[in-house]
Amino acid sequence: MAAAAAELQGKYQKLAQEYSKLRAQNQVLKKGVVDEQANSASLKEQLKMKDQSLRKLQQEMDSLTFRNQQLAKRVELLQDELALSEARGKKNKKSVESSSQLSQEQKSVFNEDLQKKIEENERLHILFFEADEQHKRLEAELRSRLEVLETDAAQHQAVVDSLTKKYTETIEKLQNDKAKLEIKSQTLEREAKDCRLRTEECQQQLKNLQAALGSRLEESLCIINEKVPFNDTRSTRYNALNVPLHNRRNQLKLRDLAGQALAFVQELVTALLNFHTYTEQKVQIFPIDSATDTISPLNQKFSQYLHENAAYVRPLEEGMLHLFKSITEDTVTVLETTVKLKAFSEHLASYLGFLRKILPYQLKSLEEECESSLCTAALRARNMELHRDMKRLTAVFEKLHTYVSLLALPSTRPEGLLRTNYNFVFTNIAASLHGFHDILKDISKHYSQKATLEQDVPTATQKLITTNDCILSSVAALTNGAGKMASFFSNNLDHFTTSLSYGPKGGTEFISPLSAECMLQYKKKAAAYMKSLKKPCADSVPYEEALANRRVLLSSTESREGLAQQVQQSLEKIAKLEQEKEHWMLEAQLAKIKLEKENQKLKNSLSGHLTDTVQERSVLPNVAEQKKETTEKSLREPIKSTSLAPDVESREDLIKTHYMARIAELTSHLQLADSKSVHFHAECRALAKRLSLAEKSKESLTEELKLASQNITRLQDELMTTKRSYEDQLSMMSDHLCSMNETLTKQREEIDTLKMASKGNSKKNKNR
Repeated sequence: MAAAAAELQGKYQKLAQEYSKLRAQNQVLKKGVVDEQANSASLKEQLKMKDQSLRKLQQEMDSLTFRNQQLAKRVELLQDELALSEARGKKNKKSVESSSQLSQEQKSVFNEDLQKKIEENERLHILFFEADEQHKRLEAELRSRLEVLETDAAQHQAVVDSLTKKYTETIEKLQNDKAKLEIKSQTLEREAKDCRLRTEECQQQLKNLQAALGSRLEESLCIINEKVPFNDTRSTRYNALNVPLHNRRNQLKLRDLAGQALAFVQELVTALLNFHTYTEQKVQIFPIDSATDTISPLNQKFSQYLHENAAYVRPLEEGMLHLFKSITEDTVTVLETTVKLKAFSEHLASYLGFLRKILPYQLKSLEEECESSLCTAALRARNMELHRDMKRLTAVFEKLHTYVSLLALPSTRPEGLLRTNYNFVFTNIAASLHGFHDILKDISKHYSQKATLEQDVPTATQKLITTNDCILSSVAALTNGAGKMASFFSNNLDHFTTSLSYGPKGGTEFISPLSAECMLQYKKKAAAYMKSLKKPCADSVPYEEALANRRVLLSSTESREGLAQQVQQSLEKIAKLEQEKEHWMLEAQLAKIKLEKENQKLKNSLSGHLTDTVQERSVLPNVAEQKKETTEKSLREPIKSTSLAPDVESREDLIKTHYMARIAELTSHLQLADSKSVHFHAECRALAKRLSLAEKSKESLTEELKLASQNITRLQDELMTTKRSYEDQLSMMSDHLCSMNETLTKQREEIDTLKMASKGNSKKNKNR
C-alpha cells in the first residue's frame, strides 16, 4: 500500500511539474500575442493616417482639376474672342490698325498669362503624378505588410486557440486524473484498512492454529513415543514390504500412451514393409532389368533376403500389440511387472539381425551400381551418401535395441539395471529416436536426388520411375512416423520416468511383482466390500404417484387450454351460422312469396289438366327425386284446381323433414369430428409437452448419473486410501500390542523375581 501511495504521489508531482511548465509557456505565448496585437493596432493607426493624407491629396487633385478645366474654358473663350476680332479686322482694317497695338498688347498679356498657367498646370500635374505614385507605392507596401501582419496574427491566434484548447483539455484531464487518483487513493486506503484488519485476524488465527497444532503435535509425539515401537516408513527395507497404492489414473494414462505408441509402431511397420519391398523391386530393374537380362548374383542374394522382410518386421507390431493388451485398468504397470516388453525386445533384436544381414549386400549393391556405365558422377556421389546413411541407420537400430533390452531387464532380472539409471535409459531412447528421425530425413533427401538423376538416364523406364516414386513415398511415411514417435516419446519422457517406477508411499524402493499382485488382491477385496455396501433402494411409491399426478395435472392444463380454444372456435362458428341462418330465412321468405305468386298464376291458367298431373305425380322413386319432379312438374304442368294443395303440402313436408333429418345427422357427425379433432389436438399437445419434460428429465438424470459415477469412483479411491490407512494402523497397533505384551511379561517376571527375592530376605531375617 505504501508503494502504491508513493507511486501515485510521484505521478501527481510529475503532472504538477508538466502543468507548471505548460502554464509558463502559456504566459510567454500570451505576452507575444499581446505584443503582436499592439503592433497591429499601431500599423492600423498609421494606415488610417495614410488614408487621411491620401484623401487630402485627392481633394487637392480634384480642386486642381477643376481649376484646370476653368482655365481651359477661359482659353477657349479667349481663342473665340481672338477669332472674332480677326474677323472684324478684315472688315475694317483701319480700325484694326488703330487698335492693333492694343490687341498685340492684350495678346502678349494673354499669352504670358496662358504660358504661366500652362507651366503651373504641368508642375501641378507632375506633383500630382509623383504624389499619386508615391501614395500607390506606400499603399501597396502598407497593404502587403498588413496582409503579412494579418496572416501572422491569424497564425498566432490559431496557435493561441490551439494551445488554449490543449491547455484546457490538459487541465480537465489532469483534474479528472486527480479526481480519479483521489478516488483510487481513498479506495486503496479503505482496502489497506481492510487488509490490515484481515492480516490481524489472520495473524490471530495463525497463532491459534499454531497453538492448536503445537498441542496436537505434542500429543501425537507422546502417543507415538509411548505406543509405536518403530516406524517402518523410516527404513527402506521395511517400507518395501508395505503394499503401495493402486493408481487408476496412472494406469489409464499408460494405456492411452501405449495405444498411441502402438499406432506409431504400426505406421512404422507399414512404412518399413513398403520400403523393403520396393527396394527389392528396384534391385530387380536397375541397373540391369531382370526381365531382359540376368542380374548379378549379389543382387539376386540381396533380393532374396529382402523378400523375407515381413518375417522380421511383422513381429514388431505383434509384440507391441501384446504389450498394449497387457496394460489394463486392473493391472500395475511398472518396469518390474512389464513382462511383455521382453518379447518386444526380442522381436527388435530379430529385426536388427535382419538389418545386419542385408547391410553388406546393400552396400555392395550400391558400389556395383556406381561401377555401372550408366552411373554419372553426381549419381555416384548420391550412392555414396546413401552408403553412409545405411550404416548410420543400422547403428541407430543397434542403439535402440540396446536401450530397449535394458528396459526389459527389471522384469526378468531386477538386479540387471539399477533404479538410478532408469531416467538415463529413457533419455537415451528419446535421443536415439530423434537421431533415427534425422537419418531418415537425410535418406529421404538423398534418395529424392538419386531418383531425379536416375530419371535423366537414357535407359530409364516408366517402371523404374514408378518404383522410385513408391520408395520415396515409403521413405517419407517412415520419416513422418519416426518424427511422430520421437516427439511423442520426448513429450511424455517425464511421465514414463515417474509412472513406470513407483513404490510404497514414503519409500524409495520400487514395486515388485509380489507387491503388485497383493495390491490387486486388495483392490478386488475393496471393490467387493463396496459392492456389499450397496443396498437396493426401496420402491418410492409416493414419488411415482407425484410424478403421475404431475403428468395428469399437465395434461389437464393442456386439456383445459384445448377446451378453451374449442369453445372460442365454437362461438365463432355459431356466429357464422346465425348470419347464414338469417340470410337463408330471408331467401326462404322471398322464395315462398314467389311460389305463392306462381301457384296463383298456375291455378288461374291451367285448371283443365288436373287428372293428368295426379297420375304423373303418383309415383315417386325416392325423396330426392320427388323434390326434383315436383319442381319440374310444378313448372311444366301446374295445378289447375285447389284440390291438390293438401297432397303438395304433405309431399313438401316429407321432403323438408327428410332433409332436416339429414342436416341434423351431418351436423352431429361434423360436431363429433370437430370434438374428436380438438381432443386429439389437445392430446398431441399434452404428449409433446410430456415428451419435452421426459427429455429434460432424461438429461437431468443423465447428469445425475454422471455425477453419481464420479462420486462412486471418488468414494472408491477414498475407500482404498482409508482401507490402506486402517490396515496400516491395525498392523501398527498389532505390533504395538505384541511389544506391550512382551514388556508386560518381562515386567511380571521381574516382579515375580523381586517378590521371591523379598520373601527369601524376610525368611533370612526371621531366622536371625
